[in-house]
Amino acid sequence: MKKIIALFSFLMTIGTLSSQTFMHGAGVGFNVSSPAGSSIDPKVFFTIHYYPQVTFVENESFSVSAGVPLTLGFTGTYSASFNSRGDSYEENSLLGLFQAPLMVNLNGGAGSSKESEQRFGYFVGGGFGYHGTGIEIADSGKLYSRGFGPAANAGIRFAVGSHQKNIEVRLSYMKGLKDYKPSMFGVNAAFNF
Repeated sequence: MKKIIALFSFLMTIGTLSSQTFMHGAGVGFNVSSPAGSSIDPKVFFTIHYYPQVTFVENESFSVSAGVPLTLGFTGTYSASFNSRGDSYEENSLLGLFQAPLMVNLNGGAGSSKESEQRFGYFVGGGFGYHGTGIEIADSGKLYSRGFGPAANAGIRFAVGSHQKNIEVRLSYMKGLKDYKPSMFGVNAAFNF
């Protein structure tokens, strides 16, 4: 994780020194995590998403950007009750998800740069990063998969207002390379500032 943060900080510094553009967005969505080669059921996580990025090569309708889409998610239930003697009973099946891949994207149209006046845009990219996923196994408790793996994303953007802001729909995929080797598919809707 420290290497990803250091690399992102380095890229942000380079981007700032070469007078490039910082952009960011936030949104919500869901993520499905499915462990490879096991009978564990896939888990669906509700997610919140924040994506800071810096463009390195840009013109009015195209850019190359690097960023770290941070995703936090949770799933499950929690309940507590008391019996007639005052004893408490808790049931907790809450699980968490965290993803922080370093992504390089090719961007076209709306959202590719702050100068773009197009109403529609797109992006596609890939990278590598960290993930942490909770998995619950019946009668065995909770297990966790943490590690690094490859990531990919693609999506579309629609300009709103002054063309500098846009709404984005992102499809993402990340593959864990250790523990339960989960495949993680995500769909996010975000507003980019």
